Amino acid sequence: MSRIGKKPVEVSDKVKVTQKGSIVEVTGPKGTLHLNMVDGVTLDIKDNELTLVRKDDTKKNRALHGLYRSLVNNMVVGVNEGFSRKLELVGIGYRAELKGNSLVLMLGYSHPTVFVPPPEITIEVPSPNVVLIKGISKELVGLVAAKIRSFRKPEPYKGKGIKFENEVVRRKAGKTAAK
Repeated sequence: MSRIGKKPVEVSDKVKVTQKGSIVEVTGPKGTLHLNMVDGVTLDIKDNELTLVRKDDTKKNRALHGLYRSLVNNMVVGVNEGFSRKLELVGIGYRAELKGNSLVLMLGYSHPTVFVPPPEITIEVPSPNVVLIKGISKELVGLVAAKIRSFRKPEPYKGKGIKFENEVVRRKAGKTAAK
């Protein structure tokens, strides 16, 4: 039995969970999210608790049991509190700014990099070298953060680039002068 799949999902009073066929809809103060469930896993809604039950013990259904419990839990947390990722720009002249809805990044290229986020995501720039990505979908927040990071990944010699807040960049020693 899946240890994660067995755990019930706690639902607060502000969050409403409904199921229409195989589609689960979670509505809360921050918005609404939808999830299409597979046939092997069903959702059991009782009071302020959700439990996921699998149809049988096939390998596929055992694998999907914990996955769908985590997805439903992320939806409940997202519509109630939301998710955020913080990116840091490290390097001389590396900076970010918001122009309208788009994020403009100066990353050492000959031209600025412009990124237009999806409508469900909000981007804030509290300082020129910090970008804050917020949204209700954990998957979408992570995807947008990874896309922005891919514009200039941290390099191992000086550590310059875009990195996640607590990411540790492994550093390499540079060349040594030969005599």
